[in-house]
Amino acid sequence: MPQTVKRRSTKTGLAPGALIHVGELHADRVKMTLCEYGESLFKEDGIDTLEGRMPSPDRKTVTWVHIDGLQDIRLLEQMGVVFGLHPLIIEDILNTDQRPKLEDHGDYLYIVLKRFHQDKGSRLVPEQVSIVVGPNWLISLQEKVGNLLDPVRERLRNDRGRLRKGGADDLAHALLDGIVDGYFSILDHFGEEIETVEEGLMDRPSPKTLRAIQLLRREMILLRKAVWPLREVVGNLYRSDSPLIRKLSVLYFRDVSDHTVQVIDTIETYRDMLSGMLDIYLSTISNRMNEVMKVLTVIATIFMPLTFLAGIYGMNFKYMPELDWPWGYFALWGLMLAIAIVMLLYFRRKKWL
Repeated sequence: MPQTVKRRSTKTGLAPGALIHVGELHADRVKMTLCEYGESLFKEDGIDTLEGRMPSPDRKTVTWVHIDGLQDIRLLEQMGVVFGLHPLIIEDILNTDQRPKLEDHGDYLYIVLKRFHQDKGSRLVPEQVSIVVGPNWLISLQEKVGNLLDPVRERLRNDRGRLRKGGADDLAHALLDGIVDGYFSILDHFGEEIETVEEGLMDRPSPKTLRAIQLLRREMILLRKAVWPLREVVGNLYRSDSPLIRKLSVLYFRDVSDHTVQVIDTIETYRDMLSGMLDIYLSTISNRMNEVMKVLTVIATIFMPLTFLAGIYGMNFKYMPELDWPWGYFALWGLMLAIAIVMLLYFRRKKWL
């Protein structure tokens, strides 16, 4: 039987000063579904309350409660009372800035994950997913209303394989595996964007290219912050001594850990590529500036002796011998052209041009 949880004295039942990020959605946007399944049973229904929904420990089926949206705080308080969850768990669920983690509370496991989806501008939008695993029940909470868990529901509806025969730990594995597999599709999209930016970098880098590199680096950092702790979470799951994780499920959690390592390796590779692209961009811009400065320096060097001659013959002295020469003007032009041509040939020979 679940233990009685004392309510806090605050209005929300949470500790004073708790950080609550519930967005601007309304309570009527919260969607709750109850799924009960076994090897030969599958029932699914939308529900409005959790009272009386705590499954008996002797029941052979698995009860899965999924809540879309965290706007109904009273519902979450009710969930804590019905399933005997510690009030700090409710507080962590509402605080959507949580780092991915695993907490073993003896009678249940609390898991925090991060998933991502892309908005219309193909930018990453993080979303917190909380999972509470009990002996024969599981609660999953999604920060926003969406279709995150539809693939798992479809497997339960249409398949009587391992997932339907397994326990709550197998369902937890399916949810974890689905979130980790979602990282691969995001990384595939990033790979295409990096390739596009790299082509533009080789052709003609511009400030737009720099902005694209910086944006990709920022999103890689965001993704890395979510995946690195996940590696520790999954590792602790398959190394856990908790009776909630059966030995048959350890191998599957280890497989998820391997996938997580692959995601991390890909993220690190992309981060190194973006760092290299940033260095290439800066080097290209510096080389372009050097080329411009070299051309300007050559032009200025050529004009220095010409300016010197023009300055001499521009002085207003009355007695200058060359002023009375019939061909003095043309001789001066010839001398100036000769100097310019000789200097150009010399620069070309030195490969300065």
